[in-house]
Amino acid sequence: MKKAKGKATDESLVRRAKRGDSAAFGELMKRYQSRIYRLARRMTETDEDAEDVVQEAFVKAFRSLGGFQQRSRFSTWLYRITVNLALMKLRRRKPDLVSLDQPISTSEGIVQRDLEDEGTNPLERLLERESAEVLDAAVEALPPTYRAVFILRHVEGLSTEETAKILGISVPAVKSRLHRTRLMLQEKLLDYLRSQTKGR
Repeated sequence: MKKAKGKATDESLVRRAKRGDSAAFGELMKRYQSRIYRLARRMTETDEDAEDVVQEAFVKAFRSLGGFQQRSRFSTWLYRITVNLALMKLRRRKPDLVSLDQPISTSEGIVQRDLEDEGTNPLERLLERESAEVLDAAVEALPPTYRAVFILRHVEGLSTEETAKILGISVPAVKSRLHRTRLMLQEKLLDYLRSQTKGR
């Protein structure tokens, strides 16, 4: 049975694009443009920066396609390019990244960045309720490298293994960053829950 037109796999489109088929690369761009833009927008926080990152990502992917060995999926490779470009843009804009050893300052004092139990916590409760704006603001306040882990795992729904490949780190490092990200988010969301309780 013949495949329906436009249903070519990423792998076959990549092979065609490597042979100089610009239409094949155009199909890959069309296929991933909205997802790449969404990732770039969440990483960079502005439409202008996101558009720059998307354009740079596709240009870089096109120029580097000959060196893409296809050991990973095209989407993983493209996500990695996008995240790296977004992080570079954020580092130029915000050079002061938070150290893992730096404690978090809260309204109740200083707390260390200890790993917490993953049981029910304010983050999970807020995710179950209508609090997208609060969560978005908290995610935007994360240091870029932690924001990347959270977005790839919880927004894009990628596996820990794929997130590790995209970020070029180990699976344990992804898990560690995710724990720390949840703790940072929990502090911000706890403040929100307290303010909501006081306001009642």
